[in-house]
Amino acid sequence: QVQLAESGGGLVQAGGSLRLSCEASGNIITINVMSWYRQAPGKERELVAAHTRVGPTNYSDSVKGRFTISRDSPKNTVYLEMNSLEPEDTAVYYCAATGITTDTTDQGQVFIPGQFWGQGTQVTVSS
Repeated sequence: QVQLAESGGGLVQAGGSLRLSCEASGNIITINVMSWYRQAPGKERELVAAHTRVGPTNYSDSVKGRFTISRDSPKNTVYLEMNSLEPEDTAVYYCAATGITTDTTDQGQVFIPGQFWGQGTQVTVSS
């Protein structure tokens, strides 16, 4: 299993900035993608940004030019730098990781692909 610990959420005025962090821990073999999602009240969860080990980063159109995702691979940590925040950015932000973990069973060591989620951190932007 993988545990994702998010931090950095809070209350900020419009135009301000916040930096979210998410550290993955557990029996990790590799993490291919680390992402940030968000869910506003009454809305579906949406992808904000994704960072792949190989390949480009991806952003939703609503945050392009304002948010930056980065990753410290040795630390299994992903960051989301959020600038020029708007009230519409208010949501619970979730960290997600897609990769392979390992476990020991009666049959020996097994490798398990999966997607894992953090508990979420609240971001509130006041107007």
